[in-house]
Amino acid sequence: MRVAVVGATGLVGREMLTVLEERNVPVDELYPVASEKSVGSTVSFKGKDVRVIGMKQAISLKPDFALFSAGGGTSLEWAPKFAEVGTVVIDNSSAWRMDENTPLVVPEVNIDAAAGGSKIIANPNCSTIQLVVALAPLHKAFGLKRVVISTYQSVTGTGKAAMQQLEQEEAGKTTSSPAYNYPIHRNCIPHCDVFLENGYTKEEMKLVNESRKILGIPDLKVTATAVRVPVVGGHSEAVNVEFEKPTSVQEIRSILASAEGVILQDDPSSNSYPMPLNAHQKDEVFVGRIRKDESTDNAFNLWIVADNLRKGAATNAVQILEKLALRK
Repeated sequence: MRVAVVGATGLVGREMLTVLEERNVPVDELYPVASEKSVGSTVSFKGKDVRVIGMKQAISLKPDFALFSAGGGTSLEWAPKFAEVGTVVIDNSSAWRMDENTPLVVPEVNIDAAAGGSKIIANPNCSTIQLVVALAPLHKAFGLKRVVISTYQSVTGTGKAAMQQLEQEEAGKTTSSPAYNYPIHRNCIPHCDVFLENGYTKEEMKLVNESRKILGIPDLKVTATAVRVPVVGGHSEAVNVEFEKPTSVQEIRSILASAEGVILQDDPSSNSYPMPLNAHQKDEVFVGRIRKDESTDNAFNLWIVADNLRKGAATNAVQILEKLALRK
């Protein structure tokens, strides 16, 4: 199996290489791909230094799969060119997610959406992935009626510049090229991605639109507020869910305890609940703080945490590759 990783020198690209190695995916030939300024440099894979190549060379090699994490503009331009030579592209940008002909896939939820032979498959937004992994089995059992989400998102979701800004601010230094308009150290910024005309940010609307598409509920009532916090380990979400059918905390716990890709961590008596500190470098979605919403009927609160570079990006993409490779 020949696999290209496009954007191999970036945060998510490097994480993809790590996940491919950790999960022992049978990669016979790896093609790390990056911008022209990185061509000729090397990345480490399975104990070896592998030379980074350019986009055109990678296409000429006709890899079986290409994991893309190089931005929306790059994906729009180059993903179809890989697809033309028979490569299956799994794209981590937002470029293809809401395209009606492109599957938007979370393996635990809707891997069958990728069964139609599409050569471009979209990897959802990080905050969406962890949300639907937790909600899908509950929707199957009780029917989702309304979802209200507040996110607490790691600076790693913004990239290297944001991590450097946090590190420099923690050290009492100023940065010449901050990733955010305001300090992030000892602060929370209710501004993830750009603002849209409706007053929501692009990140918040990704949660709305992508969740509807993945879960197959186009009219799902869902609203979100996304906040950037000075955390490195992963994203956290406070989620209020209203169901069509009555249920209980015990039933919800029972379903999530056996749900694929979920680790239930919900024992307030021993202070056991999910935290990004413990989710860091893990591939699962952690759920806890499950409790009845006493203000209305059939509603419950959940606390959902996952490493946004792993399950929220690299791991989800690699899992799609694994599932598709098994079908060949």
